[in-house]
Amino acid sequence: MRLILMGPPGAGKGTQAKFVADHFGVPAISTGDIFRANVSQGTPLGVEAKRYMDAGEYVPDEVTNLMVRNRIDEPDAAPGFLLDGYPRTLAQVEELDGMIGHTGHSLDAVVVITADKDELVQRLLARAQTEGRADDTEEVIRRRQEIYLSETEPLIAVYKERGLVHEIDGMGEVEEVTKRIFEALDAVSQS
Repeated sequence: MRLILMGPPGAGKGTQAKFVADHFGVPAISTGDIFRANVSQGTPLGVEAKRYMDAGEYVPDEVTNLMVRNRIDEPDAAPGFLLDGYPRTLAQVEELDGMIGHTGHSLDAVVVITADKDELVQRLLARAQTEGRADDTEEVIRRRQEIYLSETEPLIAVYKERGLVHEIDGMGEVEEVTKRIFEALDAVSQS
């Protein structure tokens, strides 16, 4: 199974990624984890990414694309993978198509976890208090939601045109959401 997991901040992507990846026996690949691994290992891509991250800038597509390509070329990703946080741009959608096409496969599904905006704000504010994230104010959280919508909606539209999108209600208990995701994905034929 080759799939992408999308959803606004606080929708539970990180939580669900582990369950879904375990269910299908594929690695959950988060761009944040890839960045941290490359930086901590001091790889040439990690050194380059760190320059941008230290300056508070986005890591350019070329660097991100190479990191993702290297990661999905690892042996554990041969039977498939779950991507969380990639692609983020239309150019990355095309790049990912090429990466997967190179293996003779195609993307099987895109899971979009949906949730009520105000509920997500409350979730993230509660998490910020619990984890001591003073910078996660309501204003910052709502701004992240706006960025997600403006940057991600075009990608969802592309994948909807391809018939790959499965919108999953992210409200309710974790187990309920996981069950909804499994029900949708268990009907998907894998490439």
